Amino acid sequence: MEGVIFADCSNLKSVTLPQNITSLGSETFENCTSLESISIPSNVNELGSYAFKGSTALSSTYIPEKVTSIGNGTFQECSSLTSIAIPNDVQNIGNYAFYDGVNIQNLYCKATTPPTLGNDWVFGNVKTIYVPATSIDAYKSKWGKYADKIKGYNF
Repeated sequence: MEGVIFADCSNLKSVTLPQNITSLGSETFENCTSLESISIPSNVNELGSYAFKGSTALSSTYIPEKVTSIGNGTFQECSSLTSIAIPNDVQNIGNYAFYDGVNIQNLYCKATTPPTLGNDWVFGNVKTIYVPATSIDAYKSKWGKYADKIKGYNF
């Protein structure tokens, strides 16, 4: 799904996308301020930059297991998002992906190898980051800025 499709649709509350979609392009749902939930198809392997930026009512979403990349600012300013799970196959998380107004209490990162982070402000004010218990040291080493928030978890 390339290009801006639903950006600035302030009355859009929920979306169920067709199963044949494999990526969400940049700014697809940017500033959809009433968007509360979205069902992302299991075939999606990439979340484009700023795909949900400013979607302040978005309180839950499921990132499919096939996703390998989360773009810059994908969930930036999603102030109602309090918990999210990053699947095992994610290799890269872009600059400001979960930053600026995001109130994530619990972030679950299932990858045994820590994904590469774009910059020091990827997660903003996240409270706790749960990672595979066997990978705590690797995460603390690679994600130094967040080392004090990282805790082991048995997925």
